[in-house]
Amino acid sequence: MYEMADYEFIRYLYFRLGWSIRKISKEHHISRQTIRKALGSTEQPKYTLKVDKSNPVMDPFIPIITEWLRKDLESPPKQRHTAVKIFNRLKDEYDFKGGESTVRGHVRQIKAVLELDKPKGYVPQEFPPGLYAQFDWGEAEVNLDGKPVIIQLFCMRLCFSRKIFVKAFYHQKQEALLQGHVDAFEYFGFVPKTITYDNLRTAVKAILKGKERIEQDKFIQLRTHYLFDSRFNEPAKGNQKGQVEGLV
Repeated sequence: MYEMADYEFIRYLYFRLGWSIRKISKEHHISRQTIRKALGSTEQPKYTLKVDKSNPVMDPFIPIITEWLRKDLESPPKQRHTAVKIFNRLKDEYDFKGGESTVRGHVRQIKAVLELDKPKGYVPQEFPPGLYAQFDWGEAEVNLDGKPVIIQLFCMRLCFSRKIFVKAFYHQKQEALLQGHVDAFEYFGFVPKTITYDNLRTAVKAILKGKERIEQDKFIQLRTHYLFDSRFNEPAKGNQKGQVEGLV
């Protein structure tokens, strides 16, 4: 019986390398029926969150804050937004109900992603457009119904354009990881070729020698459907995906 990893391999050869069904069958001694079954497995994986979906208080305002901070790059320093200014604008213009500390935390994270707080004397890494992304989890405190709640932030960043996708969940369980990918790909409008990760237990069963990993079946299913490659950092080497580290 063929496993998900075998289906991934077949789909990789056919869709990514352009091999014919005949060549796959001949080179790897796989029946054409099995190959066609793997290629026909196009149903998008479904992931059921164990906690009801709810939009945290900050979710609708993250794009607004990000746009304000982007425009600040073209403004004199004294005219740029502080966290307090952003908090007051949100209250005045959008009837924001959250707390100032919540806004401060998100402003700090967004500035890190936009690299507004970094010195300019560094050499950026070069990435081809559309090929690479980086992922990490973060967390933030939000005010829900008058009570502070810690939420988990699914953070993915494209390495070339530095476009970011952030979505809040109540936990970092596997279904949140997988659903976050589905939503990120929809938001970006395409699937990056390679995504870099830490060694998440929700994605990795075992760390082998060097860069070899045994991945979780559900994670393989996700990659098989969307046809992207995974790259995992060496343990304790978060700098290998430095673009997204600043977000969390």
